[in-house]
Amino acid sequence: MKYLQSKLALQLWLAMMLLVLFGVAFLWIVQIRLFEPSYANATLTTMENSLAQIINEVNSKDLQDRENSLHYLSQTINGKVFLVDENGKVLFVYSGGARTRQPDLTPMETGFIDDHFYQVVNGNPWKEIIDTGRADMTILMGVPVVYEGKPSSIFVTNTISEIKTLQGLNRNQLLLLSIALTMVASLMAVILTRLFVKPIYKIKSAVDRLAEGDLTAKPMLERYDELGQLSRAVEALGQALQRVDRLRKDVIANVSHELRAPLSLIIGYGEMVRDITWNNNELREKNLNLIVDEAQRLSQMVDDIMDYSQFQSGYITLHKESTNLYEIVDSEVEFARQIAAEYHIQIKFSSFSEKIRLTLDPLKMSQVLRNLLNNAINHTADGKTISVSISGNGLKIRVSVINPGEPIPDEAKEIIWERFQRVQHQGGRKEGTGIGLAIVSTILSAHSIEYGVESDGGNNAFWFEVTKEQER
Repeated sequence: MKYLQSKLALQLWLAMMLLVLFGVAFLWIVQIRLFEPSYANATLTTMENSLAQIINEVNSKDLQDRENSLHYLSQTINGKVFLVDENGKVLFVYSGGARTRQPDLTPMETGFIDDHFYQVVNGNPWKEIIDTGRADMTILMGVPVVYEGKPSSIFVTNTISEIKTLQGLNRNQLLLLSIALTMVASLMAVILTRLFVKPIYKIKSAVDRLAEGDLTAKPMLERYDELGQLSRAVEALGQALQRVDRLRKDVIANVSHELRAPLSLIIGYGEMVRDITWNNNELREKNLNLIVDEAQRLSQMVDDIMDYSQFQSGYITLHKESTNLYEIVDSEVEFARQIAAEYHIQIKFSSFSEKIRLTLDPLKMSQVLRNLLNNAINHTADGKTISVSISGNGLKIRVSVINPGEPIPDEAKEIIWERFQRVQHQGGRKEGTGIGLAIVSTILSAHSIEYGVESDGGNNAFWFEVTKEQER
């Protein structure tokens, strides 16, 4: 019942009932103003047709035949027929087929004859319907004729009770129909109002739950109208809020998890410089360099955490454009060589072509290559060589970053793409932030690019393949 107690439900019910009342009022107006007058008009038309035939006979036959015709007319219409001369004198009256020798006229009959005989005698027919408001209706007519060579007139009166009876019956039926229609319409209004208001309550309930922090709330409406569209919009809002909440939680978790170590090192070496090595220039410079390196790593870690969290929450979109993949790889290889040189690591780069046009997000793909190269440097011993290659077989283009090192166990090949899942770095280097491969996985998945890792003959190859569908 709560669905029927809202203002909206009441407004809908009132609107539907007003529509029904308008329809009922329209039926009554049509009945009273159109149908009921048509009954009297139909009777009047029948009398006119009968009278027209009699008039021709009265004008053309002798007196005896004329009297027979008037007798027949009064019998046919079941009313009175008056023959009136040019001076307004009633010559004789026929009533129900019988002639009255000494006509006894009612005041109404005397009145309408006196008022209209002059008009009719002068050739102007007259007719009138009198509704007295009682149980009957009177039809009055006057037509010009020639009687014994002189202008005369015939007046006809017909009191019909059947019309009133029929009208009363129709009105009673219409009254019953109006009551039944109102009751049915009221019931239908209640049902339709509930059907319309109930989904609105569900949507409102879901929105209220979202406002209270239940981000999994959904209206769960399987509809294909505007209410269904509103329901799906609320679901989309809930999903967007979940992404925001996940981003918030990820940032908090990542910051608390990963920033502790570099912050501890910065604090520890800063205290060491202050308390122990302040007068030893060589050791002080070494410790200060460590502080700077850790601060830079901390800054890079913050950037990676934000990028990863935003990617996972769906708040970073790709900006694809026609890009030369060779130029992206070559630029990142040159940048990585500067870092690798510190550890006497060489990076070799080969490509089957220098013109590889693909539709990609160049900035995000640069980030992929940089993270893969940093990962390779971190897992390569001093003095070794890293190989970067671009190969193509006509259907696919593969980019591989290969570094020598201990093979990656099969059970670790899946989890290394998750955040903070890394094995021991060669030589204790920490060029990465622990989520580099997770960012690689997220960006490549957003491009719908296949990727993986292979271990063979003392080498670990991280690769991704671009299909011809992405080539332009």
